[in-house]
Amino acid sequence: MTSENESDRLGLFSPEVMVAQPGKPLYRLLQDHIRGLIERGDLAPGDLIPPEWQLADRLQISQGTVKKAISNLVWEKLLFRHQGKGTYVSRTDFEETLFRFVSYGDADGKDVRIHKTTTDRAIRQAPDEVYTRLGLSQTSPVTYIERLGVVDDAPTLVEYSWWPSVLVPGLEDSELYIPDYFYALILDRFGIPVVRADETLTAEAADTHTAALLDIAPGTPVVVLKRMTYTSHDRIVEVRTTKGRADRFSYRAEIRSDF
Repeated sequence: MTSENESDRLGLFSPEVMVAQPGKPLYRLLQDHIRGLIERGDLAPGDLIPPEWQLADRLQISQGTVKKAISNLVWEKLLFRHQGKGTYVSRTDFEETLFRFVSYGDADGKDVRIHKTTTDRAIRQAPDEVYTRLGLSQTSPVTYIERLGVVDDAPTLVEYSWWPSVLVPGLEDSELYIPDYFYALILDRFGIPVVRADETLTAEAADTHTAALLDIAPGTPVVVLKRMTYTSHDRIVEVRTTKGRADRFSYRAEIRSDF
C-alpha cells in the first residue's frame, strides 16, 4: 500500500516532464527534473524517491532510462541508494555535493584543504547590497560571520558572510563552534537546507582590513568570489564575499558532460 507521502512524491513526476527536447536525451530530462525538485525543496534530505519501475511506468519511459538518471545523481551525491530499501535524497553536506566539481587550490592549481577559523561574528548593520539581495529592510537584523582560511598555517583567504538573523538565532554566539563545513551546521542547528549557490569571480585591490588578515600590503590584488546562497523555494539566505591571496589561492571548476 502506498502512503500519502509516497503518493505525493510520485505526484511530482508527470509525463509532461519527458517532453522531448532536441539534442537532450530522456535520461537528462529526468535527471534535471529531479535535481530541480531537490533545489526547490520539493524533495528534502531523507525523502524516498519512487522506485525506478514506478517512475518508468508513470513517465512512460524505459526502466533503463530511469536507472541512468538516478545513477548520475547518485554519482553527484545528490541521491544515495540504501540496499533493499530504495533511493533517498542525500543528507550529506552541501559543500561536498553541490561543489563536487569545484575546489580551492594553491597558486599552482593543486587542490588543498583549507582550515577556517572564525575571526569575527556579530549582529550588525550590513552594506546596502546585502539587504537588497536578502530581501530585507535596513532595519532588519543581520548576522555577520567572518572566517579566515589557512593552508599550512599560512593565511590564504577570508570570508565575509551575512545571514538574516531571524533564520539563524544564536549564530553570533561566540560559544557556538562553526566547523569548516559551515552549511552542515546551518542544516543541523537551524534546519535550513542549502540547495544551490550562484558565484561570480572577479578581482580587486585588498582593503586595509583584508590586507591585515591575509598578511599583505593594502592595495595588493586579491581574487574575489561573490556568492549568493539559496535554500528551498529559491530564497536567498546568505550573501558571502570571499577574498583570497592571488599568490596562494586558485579556484577550479570541473565541467562534466553526461552525454
